[in-house]
Formats: sequence, C-alpha cells, structure tokens
Amino acid sequence: MNTRLQAAMAIALMGLSTVAVTHKAQACGIDIMHPSAGIRWSLPMYRPSSNMHAAMPQAVGTKQVSRYRNILQLLEPITGLYEFTFTSDGTGNGPPAGVVADQGFVTWHADGTEIMNSGKPSIGGNFCMGTWTRTGAKTYSLKHYALNWDNTGLNFIGPVNIRENFTLANDNNSYSGNFTLDQYAPDGTTLLAHVQGTVAATRITVDSN
Repeated sequence: MNTRLQAAMAIALMGLSTVAVTHKAQACGIDIMHPSAGIRWSLPMYRPSSNMHAAMPQAVGTKQVSRYRNILQLLEPITGLYEFTFTSDGTGNGPPAGVVADQGFVTWHADGTEIMNSGKPSIGGNFCMGTWTRTGAKTYSLKHYALNWDNTGLNFIGPVNIRENFTLANDNNSYSGNFTLDQYAPDGTTLLAHVQGTVAATRITVDSN
C-alpha cells in the first residue's frame, strides 16, 4: 500500500470517528434539573503533593507565579490554564447562596475561544466551549455553551448558556467576577432554569504549587 493511499485511509477513519463523537456530543453544565443526584458540590481533585489544599476555593490566590512567559500571554493576558470556582448567590432555582455550584479547569486561548473541564459528572457531559472578548484593559466577557444530559447520559435536557464578566488581576494570574447560567429546553428557547453567582479563578503554570 503506497503512502498516499495510507494517508487517505487515515483521514477517512478520522472523519468517521469525528461523526461518531459529534453524534453523542456532551458538554458541561450544572444539572439544575436534578440537583440531588447530578451536582457535585465538592469536586474530589487529584493532588500530587500532600501539602496542597484539598478544596478548590482555598486554592484561589495561592499559586506560585511562573518565571516563564508565553508570547501569546503578552498579546492576550488572559491566555492560559486556570482553576475556577462558581459560587451561587442563591438567585433563581439553583443551589443556595454560598454553595459551590461548579469547579474545575478552564483554558483561555489567544484566538478568542475557551474550553472548560467542569466538575459535573461526565455521564451528563462535562466538557464545554465558549468565545470571549476583552471589554477593557483588564476586563473580559465570555459567552459559553454546554449540552446538558440527565444522569443516565441518554436523555438530552437541552443547551446551557453560561455568561461570565470578570476582571483579570494586575499580575495576570487570577480573575474574579460574576456568572449567569440559563438552562434551556431542547428547542433552545424555552427557559427551564436560571442560576447566577460569582466566579473566581487562579492561573496554573508549569511550576505552580
């Protein structure tokens, strides 16, 4: 089999794989329709060092700053990987005020896109994507979409629209602001639930604690 034929077959197989994955697309979103069974209010994080904080909110603001700089971070300071925490303010039909609604990891790309690994159980979808813009010298706005499934992973609840508005710290290593989460029915227009609160995040670097 010649090299060109092998490459063509590999590309075809990749295309079929992508179709299969897209057909069963899942993404993050707080399971506000089944809060007793679907939401983890405390995410059990893997911590390689025994002296690391066990709770995500305690980790905010405690990271060691990397001495290495990525050129893209000079162009777009938000660029990079962060630990984030969503805390509910009790508005709408979400968790009570002060309760951690979600926590996990988020990556901001210099091209204006973003991807989140949520603490939501993976069977309901825990990866989702968004697009962001800078609204000021240190302020940003995010529009983020998730696809929410029930706890069996078989029944589609509907799309979730998550919005964030926040300020990047002067050292570019953390940010804080607010979020809103709107859960829609499968038609994408019927609002089923609304949650809002605050967001806080800390940058992760190659030499973070």
